[in-house]
Amino acid sequence: MCSAEWSESESPSPERAERSQRSVVGVMCHAVVLGVLFSLPSYLYSAVPFRKARRKEREGEPAGDPKLYLQEALLERKLPELDMRQLVDLPLGLDYNEWLASHTLALFDHVNLLYGTVSEFCTAASCPDMTGPGGRTYAWYDERGKKSRVAAPQYVDYVMTFTQKTVNDETVFPTKYANEFPAQFEGVVRRVVRLLFHVVAHMYAAHFRQLALLRLHAHLHLTFAHLTALDRRFALLDHKETEVGAETAQAG
Repeated sequence: MCSAEWSESESPSPERAERSQRSVVGVMCHAVVLGVLFSLPSYLYSAVPFRKARRKEREGEPAGDPKLYLQEALLERKLPELDMRQLVDLPLGLDYNEWLASHTLALFDHVNLLYGTVSEFCTAASCPDMTGPGGRTYAWYDERGKKSRVAAPQYVDYVMTFTQKTVNDETVFPTKYANEFPAQFEGVVRRVVRLLFHVVAHMYAAHFRQLALLRLHAHLHLTFAHLTALDRRFALLDHKETEVGAETAQAG
């Protein structure tokens, strides 16, 4: 995804020039998605002095309470409306894998930042299971396919560690000239997007109150809208996964 370099005396071949142009476009797409559309508050990128939550806030919402993220007052606090379909549509002439990579990196950055703002409220005591809306519980599957039940903070740590390792792997997310995307790249993206979806679902189910108090709920709505629009355009998630997001679709 980085542009190729050549000396002034060396004329680039048409194939090399095309590869360079595609790479530059890919980087530009990532920059637009990451830096313009999502414009997260600057304080998210540095240490944030969080206040200590009151006991009620740490315990989360009682089961009988109406879902906070569906209350009209908070739905109205979304960022300006954007045409998500246009955002995720593959531009003419751009490589499909470059496009998926750009959106995957942007989603990872923003889900990671948003969760970081509420991570102190997400403990093994307050979130003993990785839950989503509607009482959905997510189990972790390791590289050997072994299923295990883990607390939400451990699950999220697994997700972020796996994703960081994946996007830093040059054989999977190539950044150097002549390095191609692997044949199974779309499958890798599917897994990353599915895991990020679980983290977003957990923030809606267990930590929306804290995000609203921090005035970050609009950014969660937009991140969710981006993720679901990407899924609708390229069918990245299994239908069973997206069922849990049906009620949160109003927020997106």
